[in-house]
Amino acid sequence: MSASETRQQIVAVADRLFYEHGYEATSFADIAKDVGLSRGNFYYHFKSKDEILHAVIEQRMAATRALLDAWEQDAEAPADRIRRFVRILIANQTKIMAHGCPVGTLCNELAKLDHAAKDDAARLFTLFRSWLARQFAALGREADADTLALHVLMRSQGVATLATAFHDEDFIRREVADMEAWLQAQRPLASRPHFHQPA
Repeated sequence: MSASETRQQIVAVADRLFYEHGYEATSFADIAKDVGLSRGNFYYHFKSKDEILHAVIEQRMAATRALLDAWEQDAEAPADRIRRFVRILIANQTKIMAHGCPVGTLCNELAKLDHAAKDDAARLFTLFRSWLARQFAALGREADADTLALHVLMRSQGVATLATAFHDEDFIRREVADMEAWLQAQRPLASRPHFHQPA
């Protein structure tokens, strides 16, 4: 395995452990053990846990951008793109019920620690916020696009938090359905489908 591949593996393992156990509770030794490296070889790639955290955040940013770009290409309608975001809750419900939202949990922990990387982690939310706002603007809601984007983020984070607390798949599905109905109602009246009652 090349040095670059080893580094990528370290970051992937650290990302998982930070998510499952928390940044503070995860040690260098934990990461090295899971990767299968000696401490000496490990230090060749990263000198501190903060260096690994920075790499994890950058990897998450790159993965999130790639995901959002894929949604842009796959779904022509902005409402369908927003729906893709909302349905993350269902697609990842097992992980969310076990460990919460990976973005929310990391941001919360780093904020409590007053860690220097807390603002870097929050960029993940900013990335989602900006992307959602663009979709709402494309939907015809330019004036309040950012407000609507924050509302979707707030709802999804609330659902993730309660899903972790109650481990209730039905709750997640009900909330996602409710968010999708809400999304339908945000479309300008002229663009909503009209259903005519038969004579």
